[in-house]
This record gives sequence, structure tokens and C-alpha cells, in this order.
Amino acid sequence: MAVKTFNPTSPAVRQMTVTDYSVLTKKAPEKSLLVSGKKHAGRNSYGRITVRHQGGGNRKKIRIIDWKRTKDGIPATVKAIEYDPNRTAFIALIQYADGVKAYILAPGGLKVGDTVVSGAEADIIKGNVLPIANIPVGTVISCIELKPGKGAQMVRTAGSGAQLMAKEGKYAQVRLPSGEVRMVSVNCRAMIGEIGNAEHENVNIGKAGRKRHMGVRPSVRGVVMNPNDHPHGGGEGKSPIGLPGPVTPWGVPTLGKKTRNKKKQSNKYIVKSRKG
Repeated sequence: MAVKTFNPTSPAVRQMTVTDYSVLTKKAPEKSLLVSGKKHAGRNSYGRITVRHQGGGNRKKIRIIDWKRTKDGIPATVKAIEYDPNRTAFIALIQYADGVKAYILAPGGLKVGDTVVSGAEADIIKGNVLPIANIPVGTVISCIELKPGKGAQMVRTAGSGAQLMAKEGKYAQVRLPSGEVRMVSVNCRAMIGEIGNAEHENVNIGKAGRKRHMGVRPSVRGVVMNPNDHPHGGGEGKSPIGLPGPVTPWGVPTLGKKTRNKKKQSNKYIVKSRKG
């Protein structure tokens, strides 16, 4: 898979690249696995904007992804590889032997006609889901649970994969794509293989309109604002921010300021932070 480029018919198209969707085998999604999503444009329940730069964008139906994969021992056949507008990864439509259909994240190399299985007895094959206790050390995994039975929460973006480093007692050590090494219960489940569509990181948006299609509204730099609009604003011509460190429009330190609570309960599970 690669990214597609275009002839430079305009300044935007000269830079723009798109994902090669030739690997997709089905355009229309499975209607039984669709639900309507509601847009909030960054507003909370009072109607106040709490997240800036959101709004507009194309309509997107939500695909119901099976994050838990609890139909153990029942083989499922991959019926199609599809696009999902809500995520960077592609999704696979699978049909179990009993006729039930579901969506899963498509690992790299998964093809139509392949068979995937979940459960402790499953083979170490891309797309299969097993408890970490049954996965060999050194295996590349994705769609990892944080709590047994809760469903996949980590390593779900396009091209990402974690590595199972060690197992000892009730916990296993997993090296995440960020470089963080974290302890995870061996009863948690994970999918074998890394997530597909690894070329997504090489896509160049190219023009402002594509961001608007995604529901992202324009953002303005603080240094070009007036002093009454932003702490970085003011000055004659181009000027530095004039502060010990960058801050938000409300004066809160940002851009590199660590925000994780030092007393967070899950800190004890982090063996090595992503900063080293």
C-alpha cells in the first residue's frame, strides 16, 4: 500500500496526497452495524464551546466495532475490508460460523477470505485475539485491553503495534508505540499483529478545505493576536511570546507542560515512561 500523488493542477493539489484505497473491497457499509452520530461542535451540555476549532465537516455514521471479541472458539471469515471515517485504521467485516456479523480493526496483511478466531486456544495468527497469558513473549500485538473484559483501549491507530516484552506472575510488560513500558494483566486480551494502513502517517493534507471536511475549524496563533485576546499577543511586527514559557489564552502553561497527575492511581503500572 502507498499514498497517491496528483499532477500539480493547482498549488494545493501539488502538495496533496491521499491514501491508496485500492485495498478496500466494499464501499457501502453494513447497515445492521451502523448508528447515527450526533455533532456537538465542541459544545458542552450548556451549549458553551469547551473545545475550540471544532464544527462543520461531512456527515459520518458510526460503525459499531467489536472491541471485546468474546465469541470464543467460533471461526469468523473476513467478508470485506472497508473505510471508516471515524478512525485512521481500516476495518474488516467478519461473519462468524453462526451467521453473526461484526466489525473489527483490520491488521496489516488481512485479506478477504481469511479466518480469524478469538479465545485462549487460538493460533498466533494476525487478526486472532487471545489472553496475553497465551501469547508468546516478543509478539507484536494491538487492540490491548486495560481491564479484563472491558474491550480494547490501547494501540488502535493506523500502523501502530506494541510488543510483549515479558510475563511474570499476574502481569505482563508491554512496550507501547510511544516507548512507554506498561504492566498489563495477563488476563487482558490483545490482537495479534499491528494495525493496518501504516502509510497513513505519510499523507499530506495539502489544503485547508480537507481539514474543514474533517470538522476542524481554523486556528489562529496567539502571537498574531492583540494583548487583550491572548497573552502572546501585542508588539510591533513579529515578536517572541515574551514569557518564560508558552501559555493558553487563559494563562495556563502549555506546549510541553506535563499535565498527568503525579498521584494518579495507574502510575504504579508504568515501568518506563515514554520520555525515558
